[in-house]
Amino acid sequence: MSTVDRSKARRRRHRRVRKSVTGTEARPRLAVFRSAKHISAQIIDDQLGRTVVAASTEQSGVADGVTGIAAATEVGRVVAERAREAGIATVVFDRGGYKYHGRVAALADAARDAGLEF
Repeated sequence: MSTVDRSKARRRRHRRVRKSVTGTEARPRLAVFRSAKHISAQIIDDQLGRTVVAASTEQSGVADGVTGIAAATEVGRVVAERAREAGIATVVFDRGGYKYHGRVAALADAARDAGLEF
């Protein structure tokens, strides 16, 4: 009988998706990482190998005193605003092996509402 390691399964799903999802300079990748307490999002140019914009609940001033879906919504809004300031309008969404549900979906919807296209 084998045990299921959720973290290994997520990493395996993420590697499988990353074979086809890549960020370019014209259309960078919006990558999401979710932990038990926090959520973070980065806009990454894979061709140059650098993070262009990032936002996280661990940063001060992003989602102070807010947790859960409300915090994810705030992170999505902030990352979209920072992307607009950097001149980024469209991205490719990388859910990081997580289900498109709950905090991940809230972050994506908030980024869309703030003007980011994907």
